[in-house]
Amino acid sequence: MRKSGILLHPTSLPGRFGIGEFNQHAGDFVDFLAASGQKLWQVMPLGPTGYGDSPYQCFSAFAGNPLLIGLDQLVADGALSPGALENAPAFRTERVDYGWVINWKQAILRSSYDTFNANARAHQRGAFAKFVDENHHWLDDYALFMALKEAHGGKVWTTWEPDIARHEAAACETWRGKLLDQVRFQQYLQFQFFQQWHALKQNANDKGIQIIGDLPIFVAFDSADAWSAREQFHFDEQLQPTVVAGVPPDYFSATGQRWGNPLYRWDVMQARGFDWWIARLRAALATYDVVRIDHFRGFDSYWEVPASEPTAMHGRWVKAPGYALFDRIMQELAPGNPTSTDLALPIIAEDLGIITTEVETLRDHFHLPGMRVLQFAFVADTASNFLPHNYVRNCVAYSGTHDNDTTVGWFKSLDDPTRAQVERYIGKKTTSKSIGMDMARLLMMSSADTIVLTMQDLLGLGPDARMNFPGKGEGNWAWRFSADALTSDLAGGLRSMTETYGR
Repeated sequence: MRKSGILLHPTSLPGRFGIGEFNQHAGDFVDFLAASGQKLWQVMPLGPTGYGDSPYQCFSAFAGNPLLIGLDQLVADGALSPGALENAPAFRTERVDYGWVINWKQAILRSSYDTFNANARAHQRGAFAKFVDENHHWLDDYALFMALKEAHGGKVWTTWEPDIARHEAAACETWRGKLLDQVRFQQYLQFQFFQQWHALKQNANDKGIQIIGDLPIFVAFDSADAWSAREQFHFDEQLQPTVVAGVPPDYFSATGQRWGNPLYRWDVMQARGFDWWIARLRAALATYDVVRIDHFRGFDSYWEVPASEPTAMHGRWVKAPGYALFDRIMQELAPGNPTSTDLALPIIAEDLGIITTEVETLRDHFHLPGMRVLQFAFVADTASNFLPHNYVRNCVAYSGTHDNDTTVGWFKSLDDPTRAQVERYIGKKTTSKSIGMDMARLLMMSSADTIVLTMQDLLGLGPDARMNFPGKGEGNWAWRFSADALTSDLAGGLRSMTETYGR
């Protein structure tokens, strides 16, 4: 079935509290998707962000980001006093000032927790208790981890007292008792996050819209995952990673990208039946309808960088047990007969960058769609796999990703010969004002079963609206749009294009 959709992270939604939330504006965006004929809403990882505010470096691979909790909804549910929001600061509306937002919103969420404890009705307390019980396999460690970070002034877990840094059972029980209220607060935040998110997702599903989530292949070093499952990562006796993740020099960086994530002990994971991965994907597929796995090539082989190296230039490729892992995933998570080669999981393989035949074979063996990015198409001849006339049906084509410039910014940066090549392919002269929709039309008419456009491109925005600049440590993930941007004209034009090309 041919589909199209929009990539928009919830932090970019409008609203008066400094950051996008699960609120009426989120519902309005769902209505816009429906009015414009879209069937997909793609988001970036929804986890609790750490230093740098990147959704790809989270404190947990399972938890949600409390900053996305809709405050007006808490008021409506009786879990927050209306007066708590009366003196909200005059936050910027066009960008997220994370430091300011985090400090203010954490205090408001703590007030909500106190209000809930004092006023919650029996059915609300029951729902909270049920959530804690059903999610204890990840929530227990995550809530304790976050409480411990606060108790230790935000310091990384490797600097804590040795027994709790090593996640020893007795130490965990002792600290859980000491930090009982703070642990429960963290559980409460997750309860509210998932309660609101699932309501929003259900609203989208009811209108024929599926949610595409995003799953980073690796977890952050300073995370509940690394702390609580240390034996499944490459750590030494001093709790330091011996090797870290990254990619060699490529299109985005001349020195590669040293991500710093700890690498998996695949031998240990395989001996355990990949139980951590099964739990992670089961949780993801309960949160989203479809999951895009970032850096899929890491399941075939991954770039291993010695932790002592300052860049990713000096590393090596190491094989990963991708077939064994996905065989196990199919057995546990695929519907119907797990041995059928006709089955396909609702997973998109991010297969950009340095991709080998072995990676493509792994992807195709499990019938997973790969990705095509139109901005990458105009650097070679007509044989480029990123040109729409060369797309296979089983792929997901994008105008750009979170790591790309906006289409307007990209077009302005092209040299004259490449700009002329783009215009020849489009079939007419184009401008910075029209290039976004011109590129959208190329994708819409392509043979790709699925295409995803960025909200920035639909709005015709320039480089200031870029979401992320790889290698740049600050100022990313902050773009927001205004509520008046979702016009009926935009919805109507997009619907017309979508219907014209059978999406």
